[in-house]
Amino acid sequence: MRRTLLLAAAMLALFPFVEARSQEPTKTIAERLGYPRDAKLLIVHADDLGMAHSVNAATIKALETGLVNSGSIMVPCPWLSEIAAFARANPTADLGLHLTLTSEWTAFRWGPVSSRDKVSSLLDKNGYFPLLETEAAAQADPKEVEMEITTQIERARALGIQPTHLDSHMGTLYQNKALFEVFLRVARNQKLPVRVAKTWFARADFLPSTLTADDVYIDQTLDINPTVAPQDWAKFYTDALKKLEPGVTEVIIHLAYDDAEMRAATTNHPDWGAAWRQRDFEFFTSDAFRKVLQENNIKLITWREIGKLIK
Repeated sequence: MRRTLLLAAAMLALFPFVEARSQEPTKTIAERLGYPRDAKLLIVHADDLGMAHSVNAATIKALETGLVNSGSIMVPCPWLSEIAAFARANPTADLGLHLTLTSEWTAFRWGPVSSRDKVSSLLDKNGYFPLLETEAAAQADPKEVEMEITTQIERARALGIQPTHLDSHMGTLYQNKALFEVFLRVARNQKLPVRVAKTWFARADFLPSTLTADDVYIDQTLDINPTVAPQDWAKFYTDALKKLEPGVTEVIIHLAYDDAEMRAATTNHPDWGAAWRQRDFEFFTSDAFRKVLQENNIKLITWREIGKLIK
């Protein structure tokens, strides 16, 4: 009896401690990275490297400023070898892979890295990737998707690219649960973080149910959209950055020069076209952008840092 009473007393004494432990707030990703909970952390990420020389040249110039500090490469695209050479010469650059299952430009097309006969569900009637992410997702066999994106990663590594993260061109791999599960499985096997943001959970309920405690994701993403008038470009980004919330945000941008090559590649498609990309380049390499970062105490971080949290 005495032993039972002593055990009960010990358990009662332990309960407050257990309750206190259970009420401790979960560490935010900022804290896991070693920053204060209220830190404003930003990845400035340029998509579509490898698409065209204009994209590569503008993005490399932007990376050299230190204001754009991350990017991702499209392995199926024709200017891959140029950006692969840059990656080999700059092994500390924060370069991921922009896994590609769509080919959106009407006059400038590409297809899979895998043999076409092995990934037929990924092709349109002309043998290219589909124009739209919705079309690609609706017809894609998940097994063939896994083969293709794994082959893209293997191709990048064979060229000396050591990716720091993975994301999905036009968001194709986020279109449904089956594709996202493939995406996560490949990323976990590669031990690489994927672009997923907590703010996306409300619009895709399969995201939180598919992720586990071992997966690493950021707080939010920021990008511009076609409703913003060209003359308001800098204002849109400046206002958004001034309102930036604590945590890890990735601003997703598209860089290139408004030159003949880029105008030809993106003909009949003004959204994300040559002029759009020139405007992105001008703002994110400007003293005005640097000033916004300084005045709002925003610190730039990279996917390479986030990748260190992968177990």
